[in-house]
Amino acid sequence: MNTIGATLKTSTIILADDHPLVRRGVRSLFQPLPEFSIVAEAEDGFAAVALVERWSPDVLIVDITMPGLDGMEVTRQAAQRCPGIRSVILSMHEDEAHVFEALRAGATAYVLKRAVADDLVEAVRAALEGRRYLSPPLSARALEDYAAGVGARSGQPLDAYGGLTPRQREVLHLAAKGMTYAEMAAQLGVSPHTVEAHLSNLMRKLGFHSTREIIRYALKRGLSD
Repeated sequence: MNTIGATLKTSTIILADDHPLVRRGVRSLFQPLPEFSIVAEAEDGFAAVALVERWSPDVLIVDITMPGLDGMEVTRQAAQRCPGIRSVILSMHEDEAHVFEALRAGATAYVLKRAVADDLVEAVRAALEGRRYLSPPLSARALEDYAAGVGARSGQPLDAYGGLTPRQREVLHLAAKGMTYAEMAAQLGVSPHTVEAHLSNLMRKLGFHSTREIIRYALKRGLSD
């Protein structure tokens, strides 16, 4: 009896990117590979988190800039809701700050959008094996040097964002878009009073006193796209 290929495991993937052309390109890249299956796609951060919770995939491929929740926050929530998931960040940003934050958020791989297509497949394979992957010219040593420099200059993490609860980060993202309490409440399925409480708590944690400060902060971190 021929058993060649009988033990081939298919790894499930959820793809999250707000650009249909990018999703189509990634899908066409993985379709010929029998060891992978893209089981669902999302075009915003909230949908991506919901799909992760529904499918419990092996891998999440997520754009760093997403409507609703960005790729960093999607990665954080994916790790909480689906332990063992491997997240691969797609990004245009080549600076160490973005890469470092992505890894802190729980990403296993960071792939530049300008990289060759094979880089993404290699990154997914590495992530499934538990290995970190960074697109050239990024390097683990550069990140170590960057992290050491940040620690030496500040004596503390980059900022208090990581100390926010998942719901507080969701409220922060929506507030940065200029949404009213009612609009945020409708998006999150809670009451305006609950939104106000979350906003008050996150502002206290971040040391802010107005929504204007939140918007400036969001622009600086790229959270308001």
